[in-house]
Amino acid sequence: MNIVVCAKQVVDVSEIKVDSSTKKPILAGVPQKISDIDKNALEEAIKIKEKHGGKITVVTVGPSDAKERIKELLAMGADEGVLVVPPQNADYSVVSHILAGAIKKIGNYDIVLCGEASIDMFSGQMGPRVAGLLNIPQITYAQNVVVEKDKVVSERNLGDKAVTIESPYPVLITVTKEINQPRLPSLMQILASSSKPIYEWSASDVAAGKLEPKVKTVDIKGVPMVRKNVIFKDDIDQSVSKLVDELARAGVLR
Repeated sequence: MNIVVCAKQVVDVSEIKVDSSTKKPILAGVPQKISDIDKNALEEAIKIKEKHGGKITVVTVGPSDAKERIKELLAMGADEGVLVVPPQNADYSVVSHILAGAIKKIGNYDIVLCGEASIDMFSGQMGPRVAGLLNIPQITYAQNVVVEKDKVVSERNLGDKAVTIESPYPVLITVTKEINQPRLPSLMQILASSSKPIYEWSASDVAAGKLEPKVKTVDIKGVPMVRKNVIFKDDIDQSVSKLVDELARAGVLR
């Protein structure tokens, strides 16, 4: 079973602060990490490999320093990494073409695993876009995956219900964070990961022609949270009644 896992290096959104005067996020000095749900995708790939054997290749589109993040995934259990450096101002269209091209170049894959969305933008676009470019079936929002000899069976989370879907190989699956708990690598695994290969390719190595972004990011602004600090000092019944009225006026209750 040959598995490709798409993983994204993101800023740690829990560490981002917003400048109150400009409303712009302060990104200087914010640590980088692999998007949390992409680690769930890798954990699922490792579980499949442990049961059926095979090889796991991690593909990341990002700057050269993303190799440090790839090393974390190799320590978890991936066999090799591929880093593709994108052109400037790459949008979803550009990145999806690069990922699809890299997967085609890797070749001989049975399953492509992605997180349902990245924790920075959370668009949920990348998996479906890549599946479309590869012209393979896709299963999104998978909360359970069972790999069989000639097909994969997955439970797809639809919110208030789940649908069981099966697909032949090759197939692309995006997983939810509820599917598993990513493992922490041991010291021995971390040391052993240094001998695993990481290949660095350029965008031109995997995608033919000029990659033109379809979307231009004009500005990014944060939403500052300001508390009203309303305090109700009446008895409990009156306070609850006033709280409900205040929440209704604010549009929280309808």
